Amino acid sequence: MEVNKEKYAADLSSIKEARARISSFIHKTPLLTSESLDAISGRRLFFKGAFKFRGACNAIFSLDDQQAAKGVVTHSSGNHAAALALAAKLRGITSYIVIPKNAPQCKVQNVVRYGGRVIWSETTIKSREETATKVQQETGAALIHPYNDGRIISGQGTISLELLEQAPHIDTIIVPISGGGLISGVALAAKSINPAIRVLAAEPKGANDAAQSKAAGRIVTLPETNTVADGLRAFLGEFTWPIVRDLVDDVITVDDTEIIKAMRLCYEILKVAVEPSGAIGLAAVLSDSFRTNPAWKDCNQIGIILSGGNVDLEVLWNSFSK
Repeated sequence: MEVNKEKYAADLSSIKEARARISSFIHKTPLLTSESLDAISGRRLFFKGAFKFRGACNAIFSLDDQQAAKGVVTHSSGNHAAALALAAKLRGITSYIVIPKNAPQCKVQNVVRYGGRVIWSETTIKSREETATKVQQETGAALIHPYNDGRIISGQGTISLELLEQAPHIDTIIVPISGGGLISGVALAAKSINPAIRVLAAEPKGANDAAQSKAAGRIVTLPETNTVADGLRAFLGEFTWPIVRDLVDDVITVDDTEIIKAMRLCYEILKVAVEPSGAIGLAAVLSDSFRTNPAWKDCNQIGIILSGGNVDLEVLWNSFSK
């Protein structure tokens, strides 16, 4: 199935173009497995790291020289912010990063480390967007939306190309969902290569707008979110929603206790550092709602996308002690 680019903001060809564009800048992440986690889940699991840098890098290096000279602006709670700052640094251009006041300090430090100019906003999506628009108007910088952008979706989709080359036999991919940029790219690539593959989203119960959107058949936003997974508090956009609506088979919601438990397993068994947002795919596989759902009984070879490894260690230790 070749996904029609006229229907969506990206397709398999734009994802392959992104791969060629960013190949010299990205790190091909290894496929991780664990017999212990296979035994706990009762499935064969394949873990693949994914980083916001792929989408940001594709967007930055898609700009023509005239656009790039004015710099770029975005709004993000942390991971896309750092990714865009790094990609801008590699291209030698200015990045203006709007960050909400409640963003984890470790993520803010990454932005500063990469040379991004931090502009603070209030914690709401509305404030983030309004502040970014103001910076764009004042500077002429190109707006690189954290997820609702075809260039971001295409860049993130390159992780799916790699995963299916490393593990072509998988029958299911589970991906964290927030604004939908990562899962949109993954789903577009995976379903184009293997139309029978299942793509499932993993979402916190305290920020379950995607699950509600799928049920309602339209974008649903929430008045507030409440989850330890700070990277999964955004809402679907006009470009990501049609892809999620059509190509994501279901949304599995899990509570924060399940997320923290999965995060601990990633540290103790898989030996990788992941933030709560990154561990949610494993939490979904281990959840009762997934295990007992007859619709997923044939999901036996599962690719799990781990996205996000920026952890505020003080928050981590406190969560473990609870």
